[in-house]
Amino acid sequence: MSSQDNHLLETFKSVLTPIHPAGWMFIAIFAIASCALAMMSTTLGWLGLIATAWCAYFFRNPLRITPLREGLIVSPADGIVQSIGKCVPPLELDLGSAARTRISIFLNVFNVHVNRIPIEGSISKLHYHHGAFFNASLDKASEENERQAIKITTPDDVTVGLVQIAGLVARRILCDLHEGQSVKTGERFGIIRFGSRVDVYLPPEATPLVIVGQVAIGGETVLADLKSSESERVGTKH
Repeated sequence: MSSQDNHLLETFKSVLTPIHPAGWMFIAIFAIASCALAMMSTTLGWLGLIATAWCAYFFRNPLRITPLREGLIVSPADGIVQSIGKCVPPLELDLGSAARTRISIFLNVFNVHVNRIPIEGSISKLHYHHGAFFNASLDKASEENERQAIKITTPDDVTVGLVQIAGLVARRILCDLHEGQSVKTGERFGIIRFGSRVDVYLPPEATPLVIVGQVAIGGETVLADLKSSESERVGTKH
């Protein structure tokens, strides 16, 4: 194979984003429904095809380049940094009663929904809470919505809380972790269907390095740096 052919092949591979295993069943259902609609009407068939393409797009599972320096906490999800503020973590996280900085990331239906580990450590606590399905952008979603709480303890005995929260449309949270499991920064660990939110509870000494309204990239965007004394960032729209 020539170098030009090699380049074309690599370009083609970069365009074809892998699909998360949880999505194949839904893609198949959408495709079968599209075929049925096409038998009734060409217009309906095209609409079904568009819906099938969107379903495949929703379950895309792209590769990411994760910064691996010790002390970095990276975003566990793609989406908009919706809020940053002090609040007491949910009781099920077992992080104590003192307020911590919480960074909330909202995922709309066009974001990648595969979730990633924010920092290296071990899974010291898991707790699934059955709840409501309010719009994930609402503040009360953190307390009232269906959610999966995850506590990570680093090798330095620092604790980070992570909560997958179902949204108005989302009805299924998938989490592949188990207590005692060792995890690496940026590793995939689950997915939320369809539209959701992820909350990250930083260690008490950590300063957020993102700004409300910023677009976070799961596995890449640095939310905080435990080894840095940098002050909280400010920003503006342009």
